[in-house]
Amino acid sequence: MGDYEEQRRRLVSHLKSYGIIRSESVERAFTAVPREEFVPEQIRDQSYLDIPLPLMDTGQTISAPHMVAYMVEALDLSTCHKVLEVGAGSGYAAAILAELVGPSLDRAGHKVYTVEIDPRLVEFAKHNLQRCGYSDRVEVILGDGSLGLQREAPFDRILVSAAAADVPEPLVDQLAEGGGMAIPVGGGAWSQALYLVKKDRSGKVTRQYLMDVMFVPLRGHS
Repeated sequence: MGDYEEQRRRLVSHLKSYGIIRSESVERAFTAVPREEFVPEQIRDQSYLDIPLPLMDTGQTISAPHMVAYMVEALDLSTCHKVLEVGAGSGYAAAILAELVGPSLDRAGHKVYTVEIDPRLVEFAKHNLQRCGYSDRVEVILGDGSLGLQREAPFDRILVSAAAADVPEPLVDQLAEGGGMAIPVGGGAWSQALYLVKKDRSGKVTRQYLMDVMFVPLRGHS
Protein backbone atom coordinates (compact mmCIF):
# COMPACT_ATOMS: atom_id res chain seq x y z
CA MET A 1 0.00 0.00 0.00
CA GLY A 2 2.90 2.31 0.69
CA ASP A 3 3.95 1.98 -2.94
CA TYR A 4 0.47 3.03 -4.11
CA GLU A 5 0.61 6.03 -1.79
CA GLU A 6 3.93 7.10 -3.28
CA GLN A 7 2.57 6.66 -6.81
CA ARG A 8 -0.45 8.76 -5.83
CA ARG A 9 1.76 11.55 -4.50
CA ARG A 10 3.81 11.51 -7.70
CA LEU A 11 0.67 11.69 -9.83
CA VAL A 12 -0.68 14.64 -7.85
CA SER A 13 2.69 16.39 -8.16
CA HIS A 14 2.65 15.76 -11.92
CA LEU A 15 -0.87 17.18 -12.31
CA LYS A 16 0.09 20.24 -10.25
CA SER A 17 3.23 20.86 -12.29
CA TYR A 18 1.14 21.02 -15.47
CA GLY A 19 -1.39 23.38 -13.90
CA ILE A 20 -4.22 20.84 -14.06
CA ILE A 21 -4.62 20.68 -10.28
CA ARG A 22 -4.73 24.32 -9.17
CA SER A 23 -6.58 24.44 -5.86
CA GLU A 24 -5.66 23.06 -2.45
CA SER A 25 -9.05 21.38 -2.12
CA VAL A 26 -8.63 19.40 -5.34
CA GLU A 27 -5.06 18.50 -4.35
CA ARG A 28 -6.32 17.17 -1.01
CA ALA A 29 -9.08 15.18 -2.71
CA PHE A 30 -6.74 13.49 -5.19
CA THR A 31 -4.27 12.75 -2.43
CA ALA A 32 -7.00 11.20 -0.26
CA VAL A 33 -8.76 8.93 -2.78
CA PRO A 34 -7.00 5.59 -3.49
CA ARG A 35 -7.51 5.11 -7.25
CA GLU A 36 -6.22 1.53 -7.00
CA GLU A 37 -9.40 0.64 -5.08
CA PHE A 38 -11.56 1.73 -8.03
CA VAL A 39 -9.99 -0.26 -10.88
CA PRO A 40 -10.37 -3.99 -11.62
CA GLU A 41 -7.90 -5.97 -9.55
CA GLN A 42 -6.10 -7.44 -12.57
CA ILE A 43 -4.96 -3.96 -13.69
CA ARG A 44 -4.23 -2.41 -10.30
CA ASP A 45 -0.60 -1.98 -11.27
CA GLN A 46 -1.79 0.62 -13.82
CA SER A 47 -3.80 2.63 -11.30
CA TYR A 48 -1.55 5.68 -11.33
CA LEU A 49 -0.89 5.89 -15.03
CA ASP A 50 -2.59 9.05 -16.25
CA ILE A 51 -4.82 7.19 -18.70
CA PRO A 52 -8.41 5.87 -18.80
CA LEU A 53 -8.70 2.21 -17.79
CA PRO A 54 -11.30 -0.37 -18.86
CA LEU A 55 -14.01 -1.48 -16.43
CA MET A 56 -14.53 -5.20 -16.97
CA ASP A 57 -16.22 -5.97 -20.31
CA THR A 58 -18.77 -3.16 -20.03
CA GLY A 59 -17.30 -0.88 -22.67
CA GLN A 60 -16.98 1.79 -19.97
CA THR A 61 -13.80 3.24 -18.51
CA ILE A 62 -12.51 4.99 -15.44
CA SER A 63 -11.47 8.41 -16.72
CA ALA A 64 -7.86 9.50 -16.77
CA PRO A 65 -6.94 11.37 -13.56
CA HIS A 66 -6.05 14.56 -15.45
CA MET A 67 -9.52 14.67 -17.00
CA VAL A 68 -11.29 14.19 -13.66
CA ALA A 69 -9.08 16.91 -12.17
CA TYR A 70 -9.75 19.29 -15.05
CA MET A 71 -13.52 18.82 -14.77
CA VAL A 72 -13.73 19.26 -10.99
CA GLU A 73 -11.50 22.34 -11.12
CA ALA A 74 -13.80 23.80 -13.80
CA LEU A 75 -16.81 23.18 -11.58
CA ASP A 76 -15.29 25.10 -8.64
CA LEU A 77 -16.88 22.84 -6.02
CA SER A 78 -17.40 23.71 -2.38
CA THR A 79 -18.96 22.17 0.71
CA CYS A 80 -22.21 24.04 0.14
CA HIS A 81 -22.90 22.27 -3.16
CA LYS A 82 -25.32 19.47 -3.96
CA VAL A 83 -23.83 17.40 -6.77
CA LEU A 84 -25.05 14.97 -9.41
CA GLU A 85 -22.69 12.76 -11.38
CA VAL A 86 -23.91 11.07 -14.56
CA GLY A 87 -22.02 7.82 -15.14
CA ALA A 88 -20.78 6.35 -11.87
CA GLY A 89 -18.43 3.88 -13.52
CA SER A 90 -16.28 2.47 -10.74
CA GLY A 91 -17.12 5.25 -8.26
CA TYR A 92 -13.74 6.99 -8.46
CA ALA A 93 -14.94 10.42 -9.60
CA ALA A 94 -17.81 10.24 -7.08
CA ALA A 95 -15.25 9.69 -4.31
CA ILE A 96 -13.29 12.74 -5.49
CA LEU A 97 -16.53 14.76 -5.52
CA ALA A 98 -17.36 13.53 -2.01
CA GLU A 99 -14.00 14.74 -0.73
CA LEU A 100 -14.75 18.17 -2.19
CA VAL A 101 -18.34 18.67 -1.04
CA GLY A 102 -18.38 16.60 2.15
CA PRO A 103 -14.78 16.08 3.28
CA SER A 104 -15.74 15.22 6.85
CA LEU A 105 -18.38 12.82 8.11
CA ASP A 106 -20.05 15.47 10.29
CA ARG A 107 -21.15 17.55 7.29
CA ALA A 108 -24.83 16.65 7.01
CA GLY A 109 -26.69 17.07 3.76
CA HIS A 110 -23.78 17.35 1.34
CA LYS A 111 -24.13 14.06 -0.49
CA VAL A 112 -23.08 13.17 -4.01
CA TYR A 113 -25.65 11.43 -6.18
CA THR A 114 -24.28 9.32 -9.02
CA VAL A 115 -26.43 7.61 -11.64
CA GLU A 116 -25.23 4.57 -13.60
CA ILE A 117 -27.09 2.69 -16.34
CA ASP A 118 -25.10 -0.57 -16.14
CA PRO A 119 -26.21 -2.79 -13.21
CA ARG A 120 -22.79 -4.44 -12.98
CA LEU A 121 -21.09 -1.08 -12.52
CA VAL A 122 -23.68 0.00 -9.96
CA GLU A 123 -22.67 -2.94 -7.79
CA PHE A 124 -18.96 -2.40 -8.49
CA ALA A 125 -19.17 1.28 -7.58
CA LYS A 126 -21.20 0.61 -4.44
CA HIS A 127 -18.71 -2.01 -3.27
CA ASN A 128 -15.71 0.24 -3.93
CA LEU A 129 -17.26 3.26 -2.24
CA GLN A 130 -18.34 1.27 0.79
CA ARG A 131 -14.91 -0.34 1.19
CA CYS A 132 -13.24 3.09 1.03
CA GLY A 133 -15.62 4.73 3.49
CA TYR A 134 -17.72 6.86 1.13
CA SER A 135 -21.06 5.07 1.22
CA ASP A 136 -22.53 7.59 3.70
CA ARG A 137 -21.59 10.50 1.41
CA VAL A 138 -22.32 8.99 -2.01
CA GLU A 139 -25.57 7.44 -3.21
CA VAL A 140 -25.28 5.23 -6.31
CA ILE A 141 -28.49 4.93 -8.32
CA LEU A 142 -29.28 2.52 -11.16
CA GLY A 143 -30.90 4.53 -13.93
CA ASP A 144 -30.65 6.57 -17.10
CA GLY A 145 -28.34 9.42 -16.19
CA SER A 146 -29.31 11.42 -19.27
CA LEU A 147 -32.63 11.98 -17.50
CA GLY A 148 -30.90 13.25 -14.38
CA LEU A 149 -32.39 12.54 -10.96
CA GLN A 150 -35.59 14.53 -10.65
CA ARG A 151 -36.38 13.41 -7.09
CA GLU A 152 -33.25 15.18 -5.76
CA ALA A 153 -33.17 18.19 -8.11
CA PRO A 154 -32.06 20.92 -8.32
CA PHE A 155 -28.29 20.40 -8.25
CA ASP A 156 -25.65 23.07 -7.77
CA ARG A 157 -23.15 21.14 -9.84
CA ILE A 158 -23.46 18.33 -12.39
CA LEU A 159 -20.54 16.30 -13.74
CA VAL A 160 -21.19 14.11 -16.79
CA SER A 161 -18.63 11.34 -17.29
CA ALA A 162 -19.70 10.27 -20.81
CA ALA A 163 -20.22 12.12 -24.09
CA ALA A 164 -23.74 13.18 -25.03
CA ALA A 165 -24.80 13.96 -28.60
CA ASP A 166 -26.03 17.27 -27.17
CA VAL A 167 -26.59 18.67 -23.69
CA PRO A 168 -29.62 16.74 -22.32
CA GLU A 169 -32.49 19.07 -21.51
CA PRO A 170 -33.40 17.20 -18.28
CA LEU A 171 -29.92 17.98 -16.92
CA VAL A 172 -30.26 21.65 -17.82
CA ASP A 173 -33.69 21.73 -16.17
CA GLN A 174 -32.30 20.14 -13.00
CA LEU A 175 -29.37 22.55 -12.73
CA ALA A 176 -29.93 25.11 -10.00
CA GLU A 177 -29.83 28.82 -10.71
CA GLY A 178 -26.23 29.86 -10.27
CA GLY A 179 -25.17 26.28 -11.00
CA GLY A 180 -22.67 24.73 -13.38
CA MET A 181 -22.33 21.50 -15.36
CA ALA A 182 -19.21 19.98 -16.95
CA ILE A 183 -20.19 17.80 -19.90
CA PRO A 184 -18.47 16.31 -22.95
CA VAL A 185 -20.55 16.76 -26.11
CA GLY A 186 -20.16 15.16 -29.53
CA GLY A 187 -21.32 12.18 -31.53
CA GLY A 188 -17.96 10.71 -32.54
CA ALA A 189 -14.83 9.84 -30.59
CA TRP A 190 -12.79 12.39 -32.55
CA SER A 191 -15.36 15.19 -32.53
CA GLN A 192 -16.07 15.75 -28.84
CA ALA A 193 -15.63 18.89 -26.80
CA LEU A 194 -15.88 19.55 -23.08
CA TYR A 195 -18.25 22.38 -22.15
CA LEU A 196 -19.00 24.22 -18.96
CA VAL A 197 -22.74 24.90 -18.93
CA LYS A 198 -23.91 27.62 -16.55
CA LYS A 199 -27.35 28.78 -15.46
CA ASP A 200 -27.44 32.28 -14.03
CA ARG A 201 -29.73 33.64 -11.34
CA SER A 202 -32.31 34.62 -13.94
CA GLY A 203 -32.34 31.13 -15.45
CA LYS A 204 -30.35 32.04 -18.57
CA VAL A 205 -28.18 29.15 -19.79
CA THR A 206 -24.79 29.59 -21.46
CA ARG A 207 -22.13 27.14 -22.53
CA GLN A 208 -18.37 27.70 -22.61
CA TYR A 209 -16.01 25.55 -24.68
CA LEU A 210 -13.14 24.24 -22.58
CA MET A 211 -11.19 21.71 -24.66
CA ASP A 212 -11.38 18.81 -27.10
CA VAL A 213 -11.85 15.45 -25.36
CA MET A 214 -12.53 11.78 -25.97
CA PHE A 215 -15.11 9.96 -23.79
CA VAL A 216 -17.20 6.84 -24.11
CA PRO A 217 -20.73 7.66 -25.35
CA LEU A 218 -23.51 8.48 -22.91
CA ARG A 219 -26.09 5.72 -22.88
CA GLY A 220 -29.71 6.71 -22.39
CA HIS A 221 -32.77 8.25 -23.96
CA SER A 222 -31.86 11.93 -24.06
